[in-house]
Amino acid sequence: MSQPRTAEQRPRVAGAREEEILEAAVTQLLEVGYDRLTMDRVADHAHASKATLYRRWSSKQSLIVDALTRSHHAAETIEPPDTGSLRSDLLALFGGAGGIAGKAATGIFGMVITALQTDPEFAAEFRQKFLAPKLEVQQRIYQQAADRGELAAGADPSLLGPALAGILLHRALALGEAITPDLVERVVDQIIVPAATGRPFTPQEHA
Repeated sequence: MSQPRTAEQRPRVAGAREEEILEAAVTQLLEVGYDRLTMDRVADHAHASKATLYRRWSSKQSLIVDALTRSHHAAETIEPPDTGSLRSDLLALFGGAGGIAGKAATGIFGMVITALQTDPEFAAEFRQKFLAPKLEVQQRIYQQAADRGELAAGADPSLLGPALAGILLHRALALGEAITPDLVERVVDQIIVPAATGRPFTPQEHA
């Protein structure tokens, strides 16, 4: 009598089919939000069975984190920009529609912010797989700045790194303000770079 196959032995979703399911998950997340999103809904949108999803992802949490981490909506950056200055590196990383503070990435964060407080399993995976790589890129930018001698004595990259994203997300999610390249530039110039370098903002320096 044959034995039932374990999860490790099951055929795994891969390739283009996997990408279709992940994109369906992000699309539905943006449409209905995390709380209303179900594996059934993603399966229907991707024209797949729920069993197909469970062959690859053990839970809604693991599916959504995987989808967000690998989706083009997340604007994932693997290598930090190295433009020659902290200011221009931050503008390159955060600015524009493709930046990590772009409209799609901000919308995704807005959809999951409640789940970070109410779903410990999701929060742990999201912080490890989605946020941690982004924070690592930011820390590498500040390390580059330190290597160039840009940072003031006592500047703390662990505080400065998340600060820019925090300010931008507050303005977008709490105040309803669009994150534009101009907003990113103003926050960088008037708050982040002065705090990091210990020097006041001078427009002439960046003209």
